[in-house]
Amino acid sequence: MSGRSGQPNLVLARCLDELGWSPKKLARKLNQVFGAGTVAESAPFQWRDAGVLPRRSPLPTMTAYVLSEALGRTISVDELWQGKATDSPTLVPADDGLTGPWTPQDLTRIAKGWVLGGLVDRRRFLALSGAGLVSLVSQYLEVAGHGAFAPRLAAVSSDDPLVDQIDCQVPLLQRLDDAQGGARHLPYVGAQFRAVALLLHEGGHSERARTRLIQALAEIGQLVGWMAFDTSDHGLAQRYWGTALRAAHQVNDRPLCAHILADLAFQAASRGHASDAVVLGETAQDVSRTATAAVRAAVLSRLGYAYAAAGRTREFDRARYDAREVVEQGPQHDDPRWMYFLTSSHLDCQAGYALIELARQQQGAKDTAAKRRLAEGASLLETGAYGVPTGHPSQRRALYEGAWLALAYASRGHHERACEIGRLTTGRLDTVRSPRSLAVLRQLAVDLRRRRRNKHVREFLPELEDSLARQIPTMAAPG
Repeated sequence: MSGRSGQPNLVLARCLDELGWSPKKLARKLNQVFGAGTVAESAPFQWRDAGVLPRRSPLPTMTAYVLSEALGRTISVDELWQGKATDSPTLVPADDGLTGPWTPQDLTRIAKGWVLGGLVDRRRFLALSGAGLVSLVSQYLEVAGHGAFAPRLAAVSSDDPLVDQIDCQVPLLQRLDDAQGGARHLPYVGAQFRAVALLLHEGGHSERARTRLIQALAEIGQLVGWMAFDTSDHGLAQRYWGTALRAAHQVNDRPLCAHILADLAFQAASRGHASDAVVLGETAQDVSRTATAAVRAAVLSRLGYAYAAAGRTREFDRARYDAREVVEQGPQHDDPRWMYFLTSSHLDCQAGYALIELARQQQGAKDTAAKRRLAEGASLLETGAYGVPTGHPSQRRALYEGAWLALAYASRGHHERACEIGRLTTGRLDTVRSPRSLAVLRQLAVDLRRRRRNKHVREFLPELEDSLARQIPTMAAPG
């Protein structure tokens, strides 16, 4: 698609002026969201100044999406390009087809959609924010606690060996994510999710077997959503989580519903949508009030990160200490099996990188509070997984926490320690594929480039940049 009106695109110009963006910055945002090479940095100048239409058909929709996300309101393709471009059918919102009634019948319809899409689905899902994301929460709250199936049936063995096999494999799938990151096995675990969806679509199961299949769909959906998030495919992650939330609702698994909402909050905070994150996190906290201590602590830790992203230090501190107080009650015999990861160390490390996030927001003023938070965040992360040996099962966690720890030391000006941690962390990249962690390492590289004269930085920075350049693009492009 191409064309030149010869007249400036005033709508695009107004959007860029409102955001304070240059056309080059728009290009960089497009490449950040949709992948390097999506558009040349010079192209948006022609779009704005000469009314040129983007050459490739998805670009008009991609541009409208990126501007809408940044502005916090919808800029339609028709408005942005004055009716000269059309929406791309391959780019759809994450909740496309997920807005029907919260019934078992509609869950079966959604399962059928996953089955029919399979590995040949060419759509890319655009992540929701603002009203679209909050709508998902409000829909759930209207029906919460009124699912069709008794939760006790999901915990009772059936006489179906296939259902038993599916139930047994869920913890093994979780180990894949822990050991090698979300991007390494996302297609495989997604296929397991679709296999369960196929069984639900085919039907013919006893009520007990059907309930356990729905429970498995919810648990695998939460896991594969997390893996898509770790892959930085945020729209796909939301689509999995939206389906998992509906499945968990049908079996009245409120703890899992709270866990999924907390994941959505953590994702929103990580994407820079702090207000969405706080709404989602506070909703998750309300839903989790009757859950076990571990679930409530995990939700509080996600809520704390949302508060940190929003710069709400007092609320962050309260959520952080509340989570610690709750988890010190000790493990309970009825903790869900998917809560295996929740430990005191996990809570400390999540508080650690939340403190670093807060401090980096404050560092424009170089104030004392920022320095104190950087030091405390680094101290907490020093107790975590960053230094575990390469054979340890928590490699993805070690990569992510190590990246944050190196960033904390670089922010404090402790460049020798930052490079030492960075070198240890990049050594995991041959095993772990986690674009979410790579984003932190790329920020580390940005920070270190400003300190090239430091001898430790001079030695390590080329190694870091080479390691980042050698990372294989993921199969699932960010959307």
